[in-house]
Amino acid sequence: QVQLQESGPGLVKPSQTLSLTCTVSGGSITTSGYRWSWIRQPPGKGLEWMGHIYYDGSALYSPSLKSRTSISRDTSKNQFSLQLSSVTPEDTAVYYCARRSNRFDYDWGQGTQVTVSS
Repeated sequence: QVQLQESGPGLVKPSQTLSLTCTVSGGSITTSGYRWSWIRQPPGKGLEWMGHIYYDGSALYSPSLKSRTSISRDTSKNQFSLQLSSVTPEDTAVYYCARRSNRFDYDWGQGTQVTVSS
């Protein structure tokens, strides 16, 4: 059973870069067919897909966030990471990492609260 765990700062100042890491156990991030995703949920709003990194290392981003988002991976640690630059208070959200299969089945991390505030 795959498990995902987000880690990173819970408080980021406006204009800085938000950085989160997802540590994966029980499955390899290089296994064919899976997309390793970052998804967030601002307070009082629905889930927002931010982007994913594919098993082969290629990445795809939400058009609305593409200019500020980067997703990378460290295969030696079985981790993938999110960087979101130039954050504003509107980026305050619970951030989730997740694994998506080709059949759109999801395995989720527990989520981590990130607040953007000075």
